[in-house]
Amino acid sequence: MDSTRDTGARSRRDIWVTLLLYPGHTLPTAAAPAIVAAGLAVHDHVFAPVPLVVAFLASWLIHIAGVFVDNHQLLARHPDLPEHPELIGALESGTLTLAGLRWAVAACLIGAILTGPYLLWAVGPPVIAFGVIGMVASLGYSLGGRFSMTRLGIADPVFFVMFGSVAVAGAYYVQAASLGAAHALPPSAWIVGLPVGGLVTNVLLIDDIRDRAFDARKGWRTGPVRFSVGWTRAEIVGFVIFAYAAPLWLWLGLGFSPWVLLTWLTLPEAVATTRAIRSTDRFEALFPMTPRTAKMALDYSVLLGIGIAVASV
Repeated sequence: MDSTRDTGARSRRDIWVTLLLYPGHTLPTAAAPAIVAAGLAVHDHVFAPVPLVVAFLASWLIHIAGVFVDNHQLLARHPDLPEHPELIGALESGTLTLAGLRWAVAACLIGAILTGPYLLWAVGPPVIAFGVIGMVASLGYSLGGRFSMTRLGIADPVFFVMFGSVAVAGAYYVQAASLGAAHALPPSAWIVGLPVGGLVTNVLLIDDIRDRAFDARKGWRTGPVRFSVGWTRAEIVGFVIFAYAAPLWLWLGLGFSPWVLLTWLTLPEAVATTRAIRSTDRFEALFPMTPRTAKMALDYSVLLGIGIAVASV
């Protein structure tokens, strides 16, 4: 990544799409839980594509709002911290403004809220709880002062639970409840996505290693800041081991089809990525690892969703 503040080659669209929206990062991580939920819904004969797509859209908008808030906090509170020099340069040149970021956050949240009437009609009041939990988790990452997740040092477990359990359960619920299923939220909806939660959390952990010097200056209590880079690398390895052991449990322990082992097709990429992360802590080398890991998590989710669904075909 360019470490200068020269934004002459970057258009306003490039700033917003490539650097802020960051679709290679935000889209796969938001889609992964929804795909697993779709697979489980097919397995349970409650697949409902329209509520699922609407719920995914709301989830992605909330996720993006959190990313915009994080960047706004960085630029407003730490304008001299060169964590993202291209954004500082854009701010100085007028290509980007703090007011524009605030409007973008508002637009994302309003867009998410506008899905509410349809989901409320199709699903019922419990869907509001999932939406509120999602907003608190997304905005609470960097908002809240000393009570933000980053300052409390709890971002890792929150990400794991949100992406691996809550998001999957919510996406499943909107489908089942829209079809009037008597038991709209079975226990399996809370647990089948946990391996995906581990892989998505690794995206955050790679960022934590990469940005540890900046996070220390911001007062963030991430794993590399509180403990060490080695600690966070061990977390990453642990989540990878868990993610690829979990399909055996889903098959032999919970009775899903052995097709869930399709996820093992992504194991070579997981091993290669993990080895790369363990061999370097350089900012430039780690920067492309987050979208690479996010894509791997998405690929894993697609295969897991297929493996879960195939038994009902």
